[in-house]
Amino acid sequence: MADATLPVHKRPDVRILALAVTVLLVVGGGYLLDRWINGSSEADLKTHVDQKRKEEIDRRFQQGVVMLHAKQYEHAITAFHRVLQLAPMMPEAHVNMGFALLGQKRYKEALDFFDGASSLNPNQMNAYYGMAEAFEGLGDYRGALEAMEAWLHRAKPDDPFRRRAEAAVWEWRERIARTAAVPPRKN
Repeated sequence: MADATLPVHKRPDVRILALAVTVLLVVGGGYLLDRWINGSSEADLKTHVDQKRKEEIDRRFQQGVVMLHAKQYEHAITAFHRVLQLAPMMPEAHVNMGFALLGQKRYKEALDFFDGASSLNPNQMNAYYGMAEAFEGLGDYRGALEAMEAWLHRAKPDDPFRRRAEAAVWEWRERIARTAAVPPRKN
């Protein structure tokens, strides 16, 4: 028989503590799950998108340069077109698009891209060189001469293209002088 006078030890009720821990874990886990699924803040998402955009610009630009050097002008034009969609204010892309168009003998279009590059950055040296080649392709030797002289004024004395540019300037001056010396034909 049990003695009714013995003290009864009550254990603390842990159910309330367990409930509080469970609620905390569910709420905290839900918050962490939401951050993982939905990503971080909008600023983090914008940074990610900007990074991916920059990576595509760099990748497409390099593809275009490789295609340009390989004389695959149509592929180069496609690559530079995409670069210009993503970065319309990038003078290097305008210049390279111009050179790709020169490769296809599309001189007027090339001239427009070289002009755009020099407007975006007046120190974009290769824009003047390309402009001179485009003017020559159009038969405008005075325009070619002026553009190449602009390039020569900005170019370094040891630039590897200087000799070719000087030769072109000499040739165009001679051609302009010969044209001016010949009287116009009467019909």
